[in-house]
Amino acid sequence: MSATGPGGGPPATTPGMAPSQPTPGPPLSNQNLNQIVTEFLLKRGYTRTELVFRDESKNINDEGRPIVDDTEIYGPKKYVKAFRLLRDWIENSLQLYKFELSKLLWPFFVYSWIELVERGNKDIAKQFLDEVTPFFEKNHIDDLRAFSTISSPQHIKENPVTSLYKTNKYRIPLNQHVSGDLFHFLEREDSSGGACVRFVLQTYCQVDTSSRGPITPYSFEAISRRAEGRELEDIDAQEGIPGVNIGLSNRDVLDNTSPLKLGPLPMEEALREDVRAELTEEDQRKPPKPGQSSLVDEFDQKIKREETEDAPNRADLPLPPSRARDVLMEMQKVRENRDRFRIDGRTGGVGPGVSCCMFTLHNTLGSVSSMDFSNDQKLVAVGTMDSYIRIWTLDGTPLKSKNPSDKGLNVNNRKLIGHSAPVYGVAFSDAIDNKTTTLFGEEGREVPDTGPKMLLSASGDGHVRLWSLETWTCLCIYKGHSGPVLKVSWSPQGHYFLSGGWDKTARVWMQDHASAQRLLVGHDTSISAIAWHPNGAYVFSASDETDKSVRMWSVVTGQCVRVFTGHTEYISAIECAPNGKILASADTSGSIFFWDLAKGTRIKRSRGHGKGGIWSLSFSAESTVLVSGGQDGTVRIWDVELPAEGNKAVPATLAPPPGQEGGDSAAAGAAGGAAGAGSTPSAQVPSGGANTGAAGGKKKVKEVMITPDQITAYSTKKTPVRKVQMTRMNLAVAGGCFEPDR
Repeated sequence: MSATGPGGGPPATTPGMAPSQPTPGPPLSNQNLNQIVTEFLLKRGYTRTELVFRDESKNINDEGRPIVDDTEIYGPKKYVKAFRLLRDWIENSLQLYKFELSKLLWPFFVYSWIELVERGNKDIAKQFLDEVTPFFEKNHIDDLRAFSTISSPQHIKENPVTSLYKTNKYRIPLNQHVSGDLFHFLEREDSSGGACVRFVLQTYCQVDTSSRGPITPYSFEAISRRAEGRELEDIDAQEGIPGVNIGLSNRDVLDNTSPLKLGPLPMEEALREDVRAELTEEDQRKPPKPGQSSLVDEFDQKIKREETEDAPNRADLPLPPSRARDVLMEMQKVRENRDRFRIDGRTGGVGPGVSCCMFTLHNTLGSVSSMDFSNDQKLVAVGTMDSYIRIWTLDGTPLKSKNPSDKGLNVNNRKLIGHSAPVYGVAFSDAIDNKTTTLFGEEGREVPDTGPKMLLSASGDGHVRLWSLETWTCLCIYKGHSGPVLKVSWSPQGHYFLSGGWDKTARVWMQDHASAQRLLVGHDTSISAIAWHPNGAYVFSASDETDKSVRMWSVVTGQCVRVFTGHTEYISAIECAPNGKILASADTSGSIFFWDLAKGTRIKRSRGHGKGGIWSLSFSAESTVLVSGGQDGTVRIWDVELPAEGNKAVPATLAPPPGQEGGDSAAAGAAGGAAGAGSTPSAQVPSGGANTGAAGGKKKVKEVMITPDQITAYSTKKTPVRKVQMTRMNLAVAGGCFEPDR
């Protein structure tokens, strides 16, 4: 019978008598508590939460605290953990500081590994060595092999390399900003391995702080020292320990000769077989003339040139599968290579018969901002300051169109509208004038068109546009640059293209991807010129204003592999020779620099153009002749192989030969410009002048120095030359806009 108080309440307590208390049970252990929570979650149906809770409970001890392996903090494993911490931080650091910071890893590993061996932790030392071997084997494979034979403190003393490390402090030169960031990081991560890194650096190393700029193989500090022939500072020269291999040191940043793959890109195997089969049939239908090599022999020589150790790996540059059009284009390239006009080098300044065809645009009113010719020499495109593009046929024939609405339209020029700012660059996709009438042995079958199919344009609106030259519409807009896009260029193999912009970056794109595949960062000012290497594995970019350098980039890795310095004026044009060994760069002072890509050095400097600079460059098929066009209204031919020694003072303006005064050329004629109404640019043959030149008119002109490697100079009348292009048959094609007020 239960006791109750009055009214059914709790029983009244007697004074001096304590109330009854519940009997306390045994305290719950962490395991029991986990079980209770687990049962509750399962009862309520929270199965996913129960799985997460069970997984987390595995790492908690009986006191409810996380289980920690003391050996990772206080024991021998702390060195391995600290190395990982330091390596991950360096990998995520700014690119500007990575080169200097990465040199911390090797000495930290060596001294940590020595510590482990001397303390008798040979198993952990061996695991540590195995873990870092893939990371260091490129520069330290011999040392790593020697370390693998060491397992006791006695071995440490007897080995000559480890004894050097033990008896000397390893000197590490760092820029002051780099060293500041390093020790702030170590202090912040003190309990996670920072204390271990700091202990090793303070005990076994000597960190020397310098006020110089950050060092990388292609940093401005290294470039300026190379250009001025200066050595590195004493602390950089004393890096490491005398007598031991420290890998890539600051002393090596002055070296600009890392190996490159400059050979031609091997042809796709399936395409090679198709082209050879077609050329065999072509030779049977049209046998070669006496003394002329067959197309198959010419093709086999081309393939043999591609089979070199210097060639890049085709797998590194994914390209779409070949089509029938590609077979036709390769066949015609072989034919043109055999039948072209050949130019021999080392002419001694005596001009070979290089013909030049000049196309002049009239009534442009200064609106043209860019120009390009198609590779089959049938179309010309100009970009304008009024944000549109106009395309003409060079021979006046009607433009083709696959638009049903254009049926019956008979025009020789089209306007492409889409950009909202000036068009600073235009580039036709690859094309060739096809002479083949059959393909794959089928008579009457329609032969694919090998004319240009697409056009790229770069604009001040920050966009690159891809245009169809079959439907005359914009196919795609590529966005990525922050600010105006100043240059654009197709890869020699197509599919990839390069752009350079005001944002100081160059970008490599794929035609079927909306975003850039490579972001090339390193220039200090905006990009003024770009070019491709013939094998498509490298690109070049030049910068204006204060930078004035040309950089060579690997498309495969995105890394800068060469820096060329020497220009003192705005770099306005760059071009790589078809042999893949020489680069030419031109500036607004009228100088052309030739560079050896393998050695990273300048070959020579050529001069001859007057004021206003050089706007375009193009090499002959043999890479022995260079054509340049400039603001001074001349097209000049240069001997690449002849040294540019000595000079002659001649007037900057060249007069036309007798009998041609008053005309732009022997075939001068009016032409419709970018602002004109549908006229065709006129074809002209500029007058040829000797490389010594002659005074133009009675007006006094400023004399310029012309180097002896200039072969010929063709002059125009009041027509700055905006674009020059050497065809595959070694004909020079040039274009410009007539300026009557000059």
